[in-house]
Amino acid sequence: MDRTRPFVRRRLLAVCTATALALPGLAALAPAARAADVDLARNGGFESGLDGWSCTAGTTVGSPVHSGTSALQATPAGSDNAQCSQTVTVQPNAQYTLGGQVRGSYVYLGASGTGTTDVSTWTQSATDWQQLTTTFRTGPSTTKVTIYTHGWYGTGAYYADDISLVGPGAVAGQPPAAPSGLRTGAVTSSSVALSWSAVTGAASYAVYRDGARVQTVAGTSATVTGLAPATAYGFQVAAVNDAGESAKSATVTATTAAGSGGSVGLPAHALVGYLHASFANGSGYTRLADVPDSWDVIDLAFGEPTSVTSGDIRFTRCPVTECSGVESDADFKAAVKAKQAAGKKVLISIGGQNGQVQLTTTAARDAFVSSVSKIIDTYGLDGLDIDFEGHSLSLNANDTDFRNPTTPVIVNLISALKTLKARYGSGFVLTMAPETFFVQMGYQYYGTGKWGGQDPRCGAYLPVIHALRDDLTLLHVQDYNSGPIMGLDNQYHSMGGADFHIAMTDMLLTGFPVAGDANNVFPPLRPDQVAIGMPASTNAGNGYVAPSEVTKTLDCLTRKANCGSYTTHGTWPGLRGLMTWSINWDRFGSWEFQRTFDGYFG
Repeated sequence: MDRTRPFVRRRLLAVCTATALALPGLAALAPAARAADVDLARNGGFESGLDGWSCTAGTTVGSPVHSGTSALQATPAGSDNAQCSQTVTVQPNAQYTLGGQVRGSYVYLGASGTGTTDVSTWTQSATDWQQLTTTFRTGPSTTKVTIYTHGWYGTGAYYADDISLVGPGAVAGQPPAAPSGLRTGAVTSSSVALSWSAVTGAASYAVYRDGARVQTVAGTSATVTGLAPATAYGFQVAAVNDAGESAKSATVTATTAAGSGGSVGLPAHALVGYLHASFANGSGYTRLADVPDSWDVIDLAFGEPTSVTSGDIRFTRCPVTECSGVESDADFKAAVKAKQAAGKKVLISIGGQNGQVQLTTTAARDAFVSSVSKIIDTYGLDGLDIDFEGHSLSLNANDTDFRNPTTPVIVNLISALKTLKARYGSGFVLTMAPETFFVQMGYQYYGTGKWGGQDPRCGAYLPVIHALRDDLTLLHVQDYNSGPIMGLDNQYHSMGGADFHIAMTDMLLTGFPVAGDANNVFPPLRPDQVAIGMPASTNAGNGYVAPSEVTKTLDCLTRKANCGSYTTHGTWPGLRGLMTWSINWDRFGSWEFQRTFDGYFG
């Protein structure tokens, strides 16, 4: 969030990209399939979108198509060759023919993990649909093969349709027996740990919550997250192998704890804003006492470190030479108390555009806790807002599991925030204001990626949010100054209208697979933990939307009305509210953002 300029600041617009695979060789054309063979490719015509396919960059289109109504369109960018793949169950020591229709320059079709010689075929240029075909034989113990298609770097979009893998189907077997011994472990306000006895022949286990499948795990334990506090749930588990899924286990029930996060005295719908307390810009200085009562959470911008890695945070109020009309320290502290007496929350926000914070050591972690506590105590504040941007958070190359992070800057931040929460107790307000790059971008990319080469900041906020979800009061992602982000509909969404806010918020309230891995799902947050971040005016940042678009956003998410082309995965009347950068810019703009909020929820 900008503290230095009255207009749009420079923001992170990088795109995460995956490292390319090696250039595959050519393979011979295949003979005709035997009559007893079957097509094992799932959704090879892309008639069901990308169902069954895992794509680094891709979507389905209605034109051009080879047959049916849909085809794949994927565009290589940077070091990403836009690969789409799926893993297929096959028989050992069997012959298979892989085929597909493609268009574009340098389009590849291949198979890996064959157990013998991996194969691929390609075309240098296909201005119209062209058939690609190759064959392979599986190894003596091969039961899974990955088929894929991709383009080449800098050559533009390619298209694929009617992809097939023809050969002997997997030998039919029996689903495993139902699991037994299902029991609960640790229970928090938003999660329940489960474990059960192993089942012979099971390849994985499906976990059900109140009859709905919520997880698939390889082992005999799981933690179901994203639950509401003080709520009873029923859980079952089923064993899965290539032949199918077993009957469900007996049901066990658990009631979540009341929890210490959540509203901490906030109204059902809250308005959050940042107040320029340590600097001036074109919006002008606004005294804390002059902030209207509509603002329920006031974030004082900003506390900043003495150096990037020191962890020593300082909050220096704007001097009178820079901020005409600035109040004295005594009047400022009195205004904090007056706001709190009126039921408002006043927080110190750490970071911002210029305040890079990297807690690379435990010493920096401890300095962070000590210095932030001093700021909170000096001004009598209600809590802390984390607005880490730029290069504050990134993931080490071997840090691939958001549930169990190992990167020091991530681990130390989590530890510091948990320490502060424990120090101040259940009334402590903790909010976060990450950019879309660090949260929703994690749907496609996480850290450096499977093959390396991606921006290590992709999705880097996810482990912090997840670890603090029981303590988190509000998450208000900055839905502005953002590049296009892929939503759960596998379409890219861009700033400028209600659609972007709807798609980005739906991801937080629905949960999403991290880096496209269906077995690694970031669980949904409670609606009372989510506010939507928007710029107050065109001066405040890219992505401003008119009041009518704000209203459409709220209508769609809380009432499933006026949703436009995006279909949400639920309706959330308990959505907490809106956040804006900034109160100062809203005052400059005649309080348009505040009036829109008041008009909707008032």
